[in-house]
Amino acid sequence: MAEASIPVDLFNPGQVFACLGFLEAADALLDDAEGGFDWADESNVQFRLRAESEVSPFGAVLEFLATAIPRRWAPVGFADDPQNEDKTGDGSQREDANAAAVATGEAPGASALEFSETFVAAEGDRMSLPIRLGGGNRPTIELGHWADGSSRDGFKLYAGNRSAEGIARAMLMGVRDKPKKRSSIGEIRTKGIRQLWDEQRNELIARPLHVLTPMGGSFNFDPRGAWTAIDAGYSLNDQGHLVEASPVVEMLAALGLEHARPDEFDTRKVRYAAWGGLLPPILARAALCGSLSVVPLRHFRFELDMSGKNKVVTFAQMEARS
Repeated sequence: MAEASIPVDLFNPGQVFACLGFLEAADALLDDAEGGFDWADESNVQFRLRAESEVSPFGAVLEFLATAIPRRWAPVGFADDPQNEDKTGDGSQREDANAAAVATGEAPGASALEFSETFVAAEGDRMSLPIRLGGGNRPTIELGHWADGSSRDGFKLYAGNRSAEGIARAMLMGVRDKPKKRSSIGEIRTKGIRQLWDEQRNELIARPLHVLTPMGGSFNFDPRGAWTAIDAGYSLNDQGHLVEASPVVEMLAALGLEHARPDEFDTRKVRYAAWGGLLPPILARAALCGSLSVVPLRHFRFELDMSGKNKVVTFAQMEARS
């Protein structure tokens, strides 16, 4: 067994969701994972993660993500619509994803569809298709909470002409500019986990939730990258400006919500909880919802802001509970 700890801001909902994502991924990749929060030192809250591994479980998960290529999956009978052009995670045209694909040896364009007899919803939505990571001789990790067709809230925050696969590509692989003449690969415009892993590996393993990079778009889980035109005083999109946030938080938060949801109540108000002590994923999911009373819990609430049609996570406040 290997155990490691990373710093976490409990008032950043995306970071707490991402910690559950680390636990889910470590359990899928390494087996017998347990994780929980340690707030003994209020000035340096840590998330502890233990799993069957000879290396840091955080490093194992990050290495998996750094080499992953997202693949879309859909119900049998679903047909792509080639007339509607998808956009990448930062709102740029599909050509940017093509360039990123060329850089990794993958065929340009959206990834080929994988069909399944079972699916998370009654039908597939082109912009909200779930994605799969891994496969081959590696475990497969599925992400698709935003397409959940059950009675649970899908907690889908992104909107507009952006697909889940396009956003995931940008968070994992980065986004490149169009190639210049006599060049087959464009320069990196925004970095993903792959580039951060190559350039800042040690820091990324030690502080994965705190390594920031300019990003043009995301799943909207990290409040450090959230903005509205009113708050900023102008539209960042219109000016082509970028904000800094964490692609690790964005991807792992999406995974953390695969089997758990925060409690959304009233109008865009949301509650979640952090738990003390190490728990396996099945219990940590209940703890995140605040419904596991046998362990120490800290409860938080935040509001979902609006940026155009997108919902964005904001920083939280702690709730007093007796």
